[in-house]
Amino acid sequence: MLKVRRGVVILTVKFTWTATQNVLLKSFLQKQGVSRRLLAKLKYHGGQIKVNNHQCTVRYQLEPGDQVTIVLPKEGKQEIIEPISQPIDILYEDEHLIAVNKPAGYTSIPSQYNPQGSMANILKAYYQHRDYDDQMIHVITRLDRDTSGIMLFARHRFAHAMMDQILQKKEISRQYIAFNRKKLPEVHGFIEAPITRKTGSIIERQVGPEGKYALTEYQFDQEAAGINRYRVKLHTGRTHQIRVHFAYQGAPLLGDELYGGQPWQGLNRQALHCHQLSFIHPFTQHPLTIEAPLANDLSQLGFNI
Repeated sequence: MLKVRRGVVILTVKFTWTATQNVLLKSFLQKQGVSRRLLAKLKYHGGQIKVNNHQCTVRYQLEPGDQVTIVLPKEGKQEIIEPISQPIDILYEDEHLIAVNKPAGYTSIPSQYNPQGSMANILKAYYQHRDYDDQMIHVITRLDRDTSGIMLFARHRFAHAMMDQILQKKEISRQYIAFNRKKLPEVHGFIEAPITRKTGSIIERQVGPEGKYALTEYQFDQEAAGINRYRVKLHTGRTHQIRVHFAYQGAPLLGDELYGGQPWQGLNRQALHCHQLSFIHPFTQHPLTIEAPLANDLSQLGFNI
């Protein structure tokens, strides 16, 4: 596991590689994960592409031993997102990625009707407080407003592009802790059912044949005082996926009244927490596991992670 590095101020973001064969510079950069969109940013928005410390076009023919460097353009302050100064629990941070422990009650990003109450607003204030040169917010993984746990952000656009590729390849493991009253059919099993928007609602989802493919894996963990705890792994990332799939099995999450869950004293939301993210760090190539402790309202249910 990589260690947290706090107070990292990015002044210049650059990456250097060594060519090992004769290849077109454009093809070489694409193999390193540089997307067409990022290439355009490098060419037209203040970035640099260098070979052996000399500016080059992407049509340059590389030879073995050539040193290829890209310098990302500065992203600036991103004035669209207003900073909101509130306590923030940083679970992990390096020059490329930052993970936060999101409390329930906050959206992932601001919206028209909720422009300030999001983790993006709070992270923006964190960037400002530390005087980071680039303060653009790059969201990698989101959570529902009333789901607590890990949210992952990229520190710059190249990290965002690399993590998007990891997500598309399904090479990131997302583990949740969920609580309910009724046991699922198996101790360990899968729920494979397409999810679609419920007719007449802009929020609620349901299982339906016209929906998008969705796969949820679950493992019964333990029971205490009539409450069941499950470890849940997402194999797809549909809106409300765990909540919908558990409800579809007749076993809705505790407190999830939108999907038929039983209200519970001291719990004002669905009993769902993103506990762990695991993946290969795109820049160090080392395994990285990030964990978030249970939120206080879920801890009072009588379980420990």
